[in-house]
Amino acid sequence: MLNRFLSLLLENDYLLMRKIFCLVHVVVLLLFAAACSKTGYLAATVISNIDSNNVFGDSTFSMDFLNNIYTKAGFAADPKRFNGGTFAAGLDAASDEAEGPNASSSNGFTMFATGTVNPTIVPNDAWSNSYTMIRAVNQFLAHLYKIPFNATLKAEAKAEARFLRAWYYFIMVEHYGGVPLIGDSVFTASTPLHIVRSSFRACVNYILSECDSAYANLPLTQSGASYGRASGGACLALKSRVLLYAASPLFNNGGFAKGLAGGLDSIVAYPDADPNRWVLAANAAQTLINLNAYQLFVDSVPGQLGYGFMYLFLQRYNTEYIFANMMDPGNKYLEVLWDVPSRGGSGGPHAYQELVDAFPMSNGLAITDPASGYDPNNPYRNRDPRLNYTIIHDSSIRPFYNQPPAPVSVYLNANTTPPVASSQDAVYTGTPTGLYIAKMLDTNVTQNGLNGSYRCLPLMRYAEVLLNFAEATNEASGPSLFVYQAVEAVRQRAGLRPFQLPVGLSQDDMRTAIQNERRIEFAYEGLRFFDVRRWLIAAATQNLEMHGMEVDRSSSGTTYKPFEVRKHNFTNSMYLWPLPLSEIAKSPELQQNPLY
Repeated sequence: MLNRFLSLLLENDYLLMRKIFCLVHVVVLLLFAAACSKTGYLAATVISNIDSNNVFGDSTFSMDFLNNIYTKAGFAADPKRFNGGTFAAGLDAASDEAEGPNASSSNGFTMFATGTVNPTIVPNDAWSNSYTMIRAVNQFLAHLYKIPFNATLKAEAKAEARFLRAWYYFIMVEHYGGVPLIGDSVFTASTPLHIVRSSFRACVNYILSECDSAYANLPLTQSGASYGRASGGACLALKSRVLLYAASPLFNNGGFAKGLAGGLDSIVAYPDADPNRWVLAANAAQTLINLNAYQLFVDSVPGQLGYGFMYLFLQRYNTEYIFANMMDPGNKYLEVLWDVPSRGGSGGPHAYQELVDAFPMSNGLAITDPASGYDPNNPYRNRDPRLNYTIIHDSSIRPFYNQPPAPVSVYLNANTTPPVASSQDAVYTGTPTGLYIAKMLDTNVTQNGLNGSYRCLPLMRYAEVLLNFAEATNEASGPSLFVYQAVEAVRQRAGLRPFQLPVGLSQDDMRTAIQNERRIEFAYEGLRFFDVRRWLIAAATQNLEMHGMEVDRSSSGTTYKPFEVRKHNFTNSMYLWPLPLSEIAKSPELQQNPLY
């Protein structure tokens, strides 16, 4: 029976490997826990020779150990990242994308929304999860010589581990700036720890070198039973993201607190400004584009412009995902969090009107443009198709549980003349903003139904590489034809008609267009929180009153009335996360980020 379990491990994707592994491979769990256990920052790894030989002397157990290092790959962008008690939300609720559940809660997302985050209460997951997995990588690499893999598998497993190590280091860098680099070290109980933060430059160079090394021994794409594992494409996409961040204003010329950083200018950013960094970022993205290994997922349905943008997120296997957080087949992960209460949604974060207003009209013009055709009395007509695939608003068409197959409209009105009982989905009843999140929801799945989704969650996809290239090229040399082509490819897939940007845009105008394109294309995928910070615009975008939408109906017509939901507060210290005070207390050589 055990042999049958082991054969199943090799026949399914790595997520299923993990699931079975948790049931039958207790010895691996014990070793993994020992490898990752800590009493303080980077505390000792304690492993007995017996445990080590049992696990790393067996090829299946060793592969299980490696599989486990993938389990936290998506934690930073997880829609439930800040799960305090019953109130779960992610970076969306810590930014201008969504109102978090229970406005009076003291969860991580509330701290960022209200500007009250500080070193004593900041969530420590970016630090603890990342170093836990980095220690596990180092443990795996230290024992790789004894694992009975063939030479090819050993080279690929080593490359996967090194990519994952680079991935977790990048998560820390985007949160904190420079962090301690520990190389291949595996600390013992007697090792004295004097940990200092490495420079931002050293961290970037280390991540890039790890990606280059891994790329040399990984297939460009993964398929079949290996789908979801690190690939050469993932290495190139991570390089593209790292170099884009490294070229951005937040991480150049000393960063946001130049002269106020207490000697940390080279830790939180490059101490200088080098325009060539944009060229490097553009070249990294173009390298992946030129390989033609990935493409935008385009699927057309008559009368449904931009359908591919919606359908993409329901496909477990697709040509656009470069690296993904693999989920259990048959999951209801997002439906439980984001869907309307009448479909079993549990009251997660709710969209802000500010994001709704960011979507242009179907002709590509902003709703503030007098030529756009926007009608405030019919605000959802002729909008960018991605709006309806991203936001559930009043009159959205949704199938309902236990009702006939024909879809019905969701009415979220506050008042109706003559009065009627409020729907459980209505504004002030089911949603504090009059809006819900639709992004990536499977309309065939309800919390109170039997169906589940085979969807997994994107961590890097090809649309990002295109917009990385467009942004970096525009910053390096202005809005060339290639910049236009990259942005317009994303807009065309979205269903905009016409999808072309206005000709003759200035560099500043193109920058604004790209920033808004990223905002709406990657809504609720964990990028907005960091984008506004690396652009150094968070003081303007995250320091505003956020709004919802009330809808009133009467015999004389329907009126739409924006209303205030929450004043967001942002201080310059919040451009980077504070290091958790508990970690600094364990290792006083660590220096806190500026202005904390």
